[in-house]
Amino acid sequence: MRRPWKIVAWIIGVCLTLIVVLLIVIATFDWNRLKPTINARVSETIGRSFAINGDLSVHWQRERRASGVEGWVPWPEFVAKDIRIGNPDWASQPLFAQLEALRFRISPLPLIAHRVEIPVLYLTQPTIDLERNKQGQANWDFTLPGGGSPSAWQLDLRAIGFDRGHVALTDAVSKSALQVTVELLQHAIPYSDIVAQQSADARGQAGRTVGAAGKSELASNAGKDGNEPGHTDATYQFAWQALGKYQGTSVDGDGKTGGVLALQQTDQPFPLQADLHVGDSHIAMVGTLTDPLHLASLDIRLWFSGSSMAKLYPLIGVTLPDTPPYATEGHLKANLKRGASHFSYDHFRGRVGGSDLAGDLAFDSGGARPKLTGKMTTQLLRFSDLAPLIGADSNAQKEQRGDATLQPADKVLPIEPFRTDRWRAMDADVTYSAGRIVREAALPINGLSTHVIMDNGVLTLDPLDFDLAGGQVASQLHLDGSTTPMKGAIRLKARHLKLKELFPTFEPMRTSFGEINGDAALDARGNSVSELMGTSGGELKLLMNDGAISKTLLETAGLNVANVVIGKLFGDKTVKINCAASDLAAMNGLYQTRLFVFDTEDATIRVNGDVNFANETLNLDVRPASKGLRVLSLRSPLYVKGTLKSPDVGVQAGPLILRSGGALVLGAFAAPVAALLPLVAASKGAPDNTCATVLEQMRGSSKATPAPVPAKTKAIPTR
Repeated sequence: MRRPWKIVAWIIGVCLTLIVVLLIVIATFDWNRLKPTINARVSETIGRSFAINGDLSVHWQRERRASGVEGWVPWPEFVAKDIRIGNPDWASQPLFAQLEALRFRISPLPLIAHRVEIPVLYLTQPTIDLERNKQGQANWDFTLPGGGSPSAWQLDLRAIGFDRGHVALTDAVSKSALQVTVELLQHAIPYSDIVAQQSADARGQAGRTVGAAGKSELASNAGKDGNEPGHTDATYQFAWQALGKYQGTSVDGDGKTGGVLALQQTDQPFPLQADLHVGDSHIAMVGTLTDPLHLASLDIRLWFSGSSMAKLYPLIGVTLPDTPPYATEGHLKANLKRGASHFSYDHFRGRVGGSDLAGDLAFDSGGARPKLTGKMTTQLLRFSDLAPLIGADSNAQKEQRGDATLQPADKVLPIEPFRTDRWRAMDADVTYSAGRIVREAALPINGLSTHVIMDNGVLTLDPLDFDLAGGQVASQLHLDGSTTPMKGAIRLKARHLKLKELFPTFEPMRTSFGEINGDAALDARGNSVSELMGTSGGELKLLMNDGAISKTLLETAGLNVANVVIGKLFGDKTVKINCAASDLAAMNGLYQTRLFVFDTEDATIRVNGDVNFANETLNLDVRPASKGLRVLSLRSPLYVKGTLKSPDVGVQAGPLILRSGGALVLGAFAAPVAALLPLVAASKGAPDNTCATVLEQMRGSSKATPAPVPAKTKAIPTR
């Protein structure tokens, strides 16, 4: 053998010998000798104590799932037992986490390029105590050393494997205390089975919350259960249970998860399922999470139900209004990023009280404030379901929802405060429309549409439109919740409200051609409907022609004051109204009559005085003037005192007013009459509008007296 070849052979032999010796040393090395060094380095890095108290060992074997050269080279598997991570000094518990064992394998070849590749990191029986104090310090925030040059080594962790364990949460900020236990299922459960079971459970809960209609509404999506693409291979391997309090409210829940959370492989979804009761709110979900390393791609079916949507605010951070009991089902997708997450609740449907609800919503957490956007529709809206929005629901309903503010027995206007603090927590841009609105009293509202905008505590509904009684109510509502007290403004135009549709069950009105037209422009301040009305200022105009009225009708409509007055004047009979005209001026909640006149077949009735909404008191004079030879049941003037809740109507002291002395001084009303003439023009579609005649007479000379309005060819029958 030539000398060069001998040298090469010796070099190869020496290298092989060194490799063999190195492998023998590594295989027989007592890795426990490195524990003090590892413990010290990790403790220094995370800023708190770290210790491997048990055995630290390394085992070598080939990786069956590897290909190429990596499949032939043995991989080291590290096993560290009894690992403990300490808490910061301020924490109440000594340990943050404790693991029975930590196990992982490392691909050896990438180490040459300073890259540590770990396919799966297995956590055995972890116990974790999460804690946050009143100052906002959280023990899950680790202070890592800053500065210095970046490390040449890179960590590539592909997945995390779980085992049974326990997690405790104590949070002084959210007033929460939770205990979560995780156990291994006896056998893996397919994704489709969990979806079907959760769907049935959630719909059963919906039925208990809003009745059979809610269960039926949600069951319309039953054919989609378990058929989501990309989920068919996912299986559930662990079950978890949670018990305690969140935001001071009791929590009881359970669910299931997969066994290995893939951090990078987006084609390996991690299945999630949860069924939570937080107070009387129920939240259920089933779906998958992919690419959790980048906090993205949450794709789940989501169910909500409870006594009021407002109670979801501390749970999901979205400002929602007070509502009757509700239940919804939809598809939640999320792109989770720290400080800028995007959620979409697509194709949801459900019930709110007796009303259906459907639509698409999106929620973005980025920007100066989170923002809710989307579109919602209702085919059938029950008018009573709107009452909680303004605090006008009953005390029994408020007690059922757990609201603290109950309506006083002597008050009519709702005192329930608006939650303007929540308005400033997020922005919104949502459109809503209702196809048909029903009410027990047969109020003929055929539709509603609005555009809700919330911007830094300022709520605007523009437009806020109704289709009412064959006519339209167009309005804009502006509430500035960024100031205290809140400032409010409303502008409203009511046009062509048909009397025969407004009172369809009132026989004398069925043949009427009359209609109502009106305008309102009010500004106010306050944090409830009562406070807003009690401080309101502006004007209110209303015109009604060719109608009819009776004590029974007003009682049915719940108009306590009016039915008492009509009963005093006309008894129980039905009275034809040629024209009713009112022009009210308001300041600081005091509504004064500039013009308030009823022109009937028998008499012209003038109302003077004011209504004080600040204290809900009445101070009105009702002065009837008979026409021709007709005689009223009562020809003396009336006083209206008392409150809106308990009106006091009686005859004013003094002699009967003679017919000649009861004539109205009409010239004094020239200005307010002129202000009402545009409403006559708005109702020009009605033939022979009698209000035109009556108002023109009132604009005449102050010496003139109201002439009887001639009867029409189609008179409204009276009882």
